[in-house]
Amino acid sequence: MNLEDTPARARLDRALDDLAVTFHGMTARADETQCTCHWGGADELALLKVPDLELAPDLLRRTWSAPDWSDHGAVLRRVLPQFARALVGGAEAVTTKAEVGQSFARGRWQQWPVRQRDVVEEFLHAWWAHSLTAPAPAIPVHDLLVLCAEASATLTPWLAAWEALDHPTADRHLAEAAAIWTRDLLDDELPWPTWHDEDPLRTELVTWLARHAPIRLRAHDTLLHRIRLAALPTPARWEDPHWPVPRLTPSPAPPAPDRRSGT
Repeated sequence: MNLEDTPARARLDRALDDLAVTFHGMTARADETQCTCHWGGADELALLKVPDLELAPDLLRRTWSAPDWSDHGAVLRRVLPQFARALVGGAEAVTTKAEVGQSFARGRWQQWPVRQRDVVEEFLHAWWAHSLTAPAPAIPVHDLLVLCAEASATLTPWLAAWEALDHPTADRHLAEAAAIWTRDLLDDELPWPTWHDEDPLRTELVTWLARHAPIRLRAHDTLLHRIRLAALPTPARWEDPHWPVPRLTPSPAPPAPDRRSGT
């Protein structure tokens, strides 16, 4: 069976198709302008006022990431079907995920007409559900959480979906994410730059980890100590017998192939 032939992938494909149908024919505003020195030329701007025309990857990226459109929502609707497929396919894998989520937030998609809002929300949830059980998602789960949280201004539904999922791959993603997040959480910092109120997001993340991780990560003693310490207030954290926190040992690299034997 094709590893991508799963109910979660089918749901994601439907969500992508719904984006294409819902935002078919959308364009930027006729009077939309952009800086020719820093963004691009008039010919490129004109392409955004033509519906459904595929954009070159560089133009697509400059378009969704530009912070100064007069109507960012209209521009985002124009590129969203292509943009969503590029994201799912990993074409934007090197992009800061907070920046992608903030582009959604700038578009104020949660204030769009009901049908448009619903298909964007379903796309994000379908993508999240698929990535949680995908062995090697194009965007790592810890990065995708940043994208979804910045796009929606909340962690709650994304963490709830993760907690409800009893799956070994989701647990592996959790261990990888927690190892990255605790570096900042131990310093009382949110592990990504945010447009939203940082303290409630950080508190929710560390509280969720402290409650949920011990159930799923029993074999990760050092990581669990880091999570528990991050959830402690200071100075209790520094007075704990497990402080200073031990470093996490990276997994050993696989042995190099023996070229003499042909393996």
